[in-house]
Amino acid sequence: MTGLPVAIAYDFDGTLAPGNMQEHVFLPQLGIEPAQFWAEANALAVDQQGDRILTYMHRMLEWARFKHLPVRRADWIAQGAGISLFPGVDEWFDRMNLAAARRGIALEHYVISSGLRELIEGTSIRRQFRAVFASGFLYDGSDVAIAPAIAVNYTTKTQYLFRINKDALDVADDAAVNAFVPQDRRRIPFPNMIFIGDGDTDIPCFRTVKEMGGHSVAVFPEGDAGRAARTRALIAEGRVHCAVPADYREGAALEARILAILDLLAARARVTAPMPE
Repeated sequence: MTGLPVAIAYDFDGTLAPGNMQEHVFLPQLGIEPAQFWAEANALAVDQQGDRILTYMHRMLEWARFKHLPVRRADWIAQGAGISLFPGVDEWFDRMNLAAARRGIALEHYVISSGLRELIEGTSIRRQFRAVFASGFLYDGSDVAIAPAIAVNYTTKTQYLFRINKDALDVADDAAVNAFVPQDRRRIPFPNMIFIGDGDTDIPCFRTVKEMGGHSVAVFPEGDAGRAARTRALIAEGRVHCAVPADYREGAALEARILAILDLLAARARVTAPMPE
């Protein structure tokens, strides 16, 4: 890595793409209304005192079997290609990387999501992420999904911030993320971290990044007064630094905020750099 190391970690659903990713392709293929699907999954969690992420993944597999929808890894990836993104997302990463490089910053992008890593793998922007931390399935010898392998919920999301911080990206390696690493030897210090999310399920990440000296940014769909009000409440509650529309196009408010943060990080690095002998 050449330059000041900085990471932007993004939630996915409601942050990079409208709504829940399952509603873009998977549920329409089954002919199921989103409200029905989520009600079933959440009711199962309450009845079984289970994790809502695990129960939604279970219901996905149950419905797919009932409707004879194939659930091989390749099928999920194909569905992911049909996910629509917020305005400007496709162009965002290259533009931010260039802007960062001009400031002497080596910028990296990560996803931390309760959605499915398999669907994200199929999106047009997957290549932009150094790592995707998301829920995912176990597969049998025929590459057919048979059960949940990992569930990323609102509290476990914070684990992945520390994985980015310590460069412990192998999710099966618990030792690396828990190992003692002096702050000055961590690859991405928390003050060099930006988290972009959209709501209540991102609150632990918002607070962790903000309280550790990083920057937390909430986004909301353009024109959604209710979501805008909720993200403004996150500012009042001290959970985020700012809230702006989920518009990733050049010249939009989100770009202005992120560029201002990059300016701040670059200036701080110059101020704290050792004096030449």
